[in-house]
Amino acid sequence: MDYKIGLLGRVFVLTLTLFLLAYIIVNDSGVFAISLFIILTFVQLILLIRYAESSFKKVRQFLDSIKQNNYATVYPVKFDGTETDDLHIEFNAILAKLKEDQIEKEANFHYFRTVFQHLSIGLITFEADGSVQILNTAAKRMLNIDKLSHIQEIASINKELHHAIENLRTGGSELIKIAHPDGIMQLSVYAIELVLRDVKFKLVSLQNIQSELEEKEMEAWQNLIRVLTHEIMNSIAPISSLAATISSDIKSKMHLGETVEMDELKDYQMGLSTIEKRSEGLINFVSDFRSLAHIPFPKFSAIKIRELFDQMDILLQSQLESQDVKLEKQITPEELLLFADCSQIEQVMINLTQNAIHAVENVPNKKIFLRAFIDDNGKIIIEVEDTGKGIEEEALNKIFIPFFTTKKKGSGIGLSLSKQIMRRHKGNIQVKSTLAQGTVFKLIFNA
Repeated sequence: MDYKIGLLGRVFVLTLTLFLLAYIIVNDSGVFAISLFIILTFVQLILLIRYAESSFKKVRQFLDSIKQNNYATVYPVKFDGTETDDLHIEFNAILAKLKEDQIEKEANFHYFRTVFQHLSIGLITFEADGSVQILNTAAKRMLNIDKLSHIQEIASINKELHHAIENLRTGGSELIKIAHPDGIMQLSVYAIELVLRDVKFKLVSLQNIQSELEEKEMEAWQNLIRVLTHEIMNSIAPISSLAATISSDIKSKMHLGETVEMDELKDYQMGLSTIEKRSEGLINFVSDFRSLAHIPFPKFSAIKIRELFDQMDILLQSQLESQDVKLEKQITPEELLLFADCSQIEQVMINLTQNAIHAVENVPNKKIFLRAFIDDNGKIIIEVEDTGKGIEEEALNKIFIPFFTTKKKGSGIGLSLSKQIMRRHKGNIQVKSTLAQGTVFKLIFNA
């Protein structure tokens, strides 16, 4: 029966009952009749209220089912065209759609969780209080553990790793060496801070790059040996040849008992002088090599980048003026501070700025830009840009190799030294160059 008809019928019966009750009261039809109609009126009123509330109960039951994620409820449908029937059809359709969405969401969750667990990169997520949410299989294998409840437990495995995980901010990375039953592991630790539904948590990735480091180390050694061999042979070959010539000539004179003429003594003196110069060059080369291997640990202090840039301007003023090079400085914000070793960073800036001066020697528009700013990841960036001829791609891949240089009188250790200093500061140095347009060296400091 249609809800409206049922409701109107009950209201009509209640009205009729009230009318009859009033009639018998006016006509004094007796206590029994009055009592009977009063009871009948209350019964009709209760039935009316229950009938009116029946639809609201169904709505409440429907909402409770949604609240409790219970989508199995099915409301009966008689297909009699009533409003109640239409309401049941809508309820069933909504519950079916929610159930379908729930199944799809669970399927996606299981899919991503399976992918998460089978990644070769170790992944850990934990909340602000340190409670671990997810620890995948790769992370368990790298840390040699079966479970991890709190991030503090990593301190018992490796304190340096725990410190890195706790203190790294979004975009920050660090290289940590840990002991493992399978051998020493070099872990590249990377962190991202996220907020999901007002809950802060951190995602940390652990990647074992031991094999890649060993491969790169072997490649670096091969490049270094190649350069060392080339430089040493270039110095020793003429020394050996010249020494052999002088020794042979003197032996011949001694064997024949001949005297040495003044011109011949001058030749010997010139030869010995040449040997001395080449020997000094070789000693300087070895000294430069030693400087790369003995970079002191940085002594950190607050540096005003404005003062650092002004110092570069003063130190290189004569070179800039003699070659008519314009130096422009841009710092955002103006009072930007850097926490680093002042003397070491100053050395890096001198190397890069001098390289920029050499790069603009033969170009009409001689400009060098020194910039400092904070990027989107909160890292402090210092850029040294020139408008020079640029660096060829083949040379670009080798410029940080010790003793490699594109300059006629360069030692080839300036950029290698700068890269080592940046690594000591837990930072990095990058280069981007375009032929006939210029080069940009970028110093990246992890805040």
